[in-house]
Amino acid sequence: MQRQDSYFLDKARVRAAFHRAAASYDAAAIVQKLVREEMTSRLDLVKIAPNTILDAGCGTGRGSYLLDKRFGSAKVISLDLAVGMLQQTRLTQPWLQRVLRSTTPTLLCADIEKLPLADASVGMVWSNLALQWCNDLDTAFAEFYRVMRPESLLMFSTFGPDTLKELRASSQNSHTHVSRFVDMHDIGDALVRAGFSAPVLDVEHYTLTYDDVKGMMRDLKSIGAHNATDGRARGLMGKGFLQSLAQNYERFRQNGKLPATFEVVFGHAWKPENTRLSRQGEVPVQFVKRK
Repeated sequence: MQRQDSYFLDKARVRAAFHRAAASYDAAAIVQKLVREEMTSRLDLVKIAPNTILDAGCGTGRGSYLLDKRFGSAKVISLDLAVGMLQQTRLTQPWLQRVLRSTTPTLLCADIEKLPLADASVGMVWSNLALQWCNDLDTAFAEFYRVMRPESLLMFSTFGPDTLKELRASSQNSHTHVSRFVDMHDIGDALVRAGFSAPVLDVEHYTLTYDDVKGMMRDLKSIGAHNATDGRARGLMGKGFLQSLAQNYERFRQNGKLPATFEVVFGHAWKPENTRLSRQGEVPVQFVKRK
């Protein structure tokens, strides 16, 4: 199939980048940690007791650990596109000593857009900052919907369009340098199309600060956030480009620091008991405006 989308992600490149970054990921994944903590706190607002939980895009397994701790009787399936991340999960998470005694695999190397799980086999899906690495959000939500049992919960976070807006503005040329991120309202529409009920979404912004552009680029590399778009420049970027990037980025400097903005969309929705009716009528989406 011929593609014309310069923002289409090369999944092999994504997988390789995260595989290489597995050992350095936790030390640099500051936003991921903050968002994970926020998602965990939001679980206090819902009453569920899932038997099986899918951590979709588990990274080094920090979220899986928190889910296992909170839902002690549930089986947590840690799924990631990169083998290195799953290896790191197994090395660093003592809770796996218990769950690995199960005869059913707990660590799965797979793509969110092609889940190797049976229909209606999961009581909850949790996904922290992984959906932005999917090419088709409709496909990802359809896969979540398929594997979820009726009356089960989907809780997720993903990056919104303002993410790395400073980097995007400072690197304008004929190539793509930052992935395309989906707007909260479009995410809500995709949830409705997939059949989910009572979707609730809101946005929060996080800002990291750096002394220079090199520090920011080093952190992005450490978490595996490489440019994997089809429209990226091929080969090494020249010294001139990096100098231009650093110079252009300077206009964003405040109080002696360079900001890196991350817009995070938080969402949750339910798979309704009557799945046939949920796909026939309109489902209202609630967008929460936070102060």
